[in-house]
Amino acid sequence: MKSRVLVLILVLLLLIGGGIVSYRVYDYLENNPTFCKSCHIMETAFASWEKSVHAMVNCHDCHHLPPREGIKLFYSFVVNRPRLIPPRHGEIIVLGKFCVRCHFEISKKYPQAVSIMTSQFHGKHGFEKKIECSKCHGYKTHEFLPEERFCVMCHEGKKVHGGGMEGLACLNCHSDRTKDLRPEREKCLFCHGSDEIRVRMIREKRLDVKHFTPSPEKIKAAIKINIPADSKHQFDCYACHIPHEKARPDWSECINCHSDIVNTGRHELHVKVMNINCGECHKLHSWVVTEEQAKKGCIKCHESAGIYKKWAG
Repeated sequence: MKSRVLVLILVLLLLIGGGIVSYRVYDYLENNPTFCKSCHIMETAFASWEKSVHAMVNCHDCHHLPPREGIKLFYSFVVNRPRLIPPRHGEIIVLGKFCVRCHFEISKKYPQAVSIMTSQFHGKHGFEKKIECSKCHGYKTHEFLPEERFCVMCHEGKKVHGGGMEGLACLNCHSDRTKDLRPEREKCLFCHGSDEIRVRMIREKRLDVKHFTPSPEKIKAAIKINIPADSKHQFDCYACHIPHEKARPDWSECINCHSDIVNTGRHELHVKVMNINCGECHKLHSWVVTEEQAKKGCIKCHESAGIYKKWAG
C-alpha cells in the first residue's frame, strides 16, 4: 500500500515538474526575445530592434508564427544552416491587424503607443485603401518611420518643382487634417505665415507636423503672406498653386476661373486691349483694389492724364 502511494506521489511530482518545465520552455519560446536571437541570422534584426521605438515590445506581440511554420524554420536552421534571410518578395511579415491592436485604441499593455484613430493618413491608406501597415512602416527591418519622400515609391512623379520647395518632405505640405490629404491653407502658412501659426500647429501634435518639420532655414526663406479676413481669397492655396507641376501660376491663368471678368468694368480695356496682366493692378492674396491702392497704382500708367494727377493729389 505504501509503495503504491509513493509511486503515485512520484508520478504526481514528475507531472508537476514536467508541467513547470514545459511551461518555462513554452514561455521562453513564445515570450522571451532572446530566443529569437539564438538563431545566428537574427543578430542584425535583434540589434536594430533593441534600438527601435519597439524595443519594449515583445517580438511575439508582432510576429505570430503558426506551429507548422515554426517547425519548418527549426528544420531549416538545423539542417540547412542558412547564413542569410531569404528575400521576402513583397511578403507581409507582420499583418496590420496586429498593429492596430496597439495603435488604434489605447493599449493596456503598451499605453504609450501612438494612436492613429484620428489620423486621416492612416484612414485613407490603411482602412480605405486596405494597404498593409508594413508597406510604409518597417520596410527596413525595425525602422518604423518612413523616409521623408518615401511616398513617391507609390505616388510616382509627385516631386516638387521649383519655388524653393525642392527637397521638402511630403508631410511638410500634405495634411493629416483633410480627408483627401491635400494641404489646407494653414499647412501652407506653416512656412509662409507667422510664428503664431507655427506655434499653434506644433502644439496640436498632429502627425503631419510632428514628423519632418521644415528646417528653420526653409521657413525663414519662405515668402511671408498675409491674407486679410475680408479677402476674396477664401479658398485653399492649391486652387492656384500646384507644386507638383509648378509652384507659381502665370497671371494668364487667372482667366481660367474668372472668364467673365474681361467683360466687366474696366477689365475689357485693360486686359483685352492693353494686355495688362492682373498683377499690375491687383495685390496678391487681397485682390480688391482699394481707393488708396488706386491712387498709388493707377497713376503709374496714367501719370500723363491731368485728371488722374488731380484725383491722386
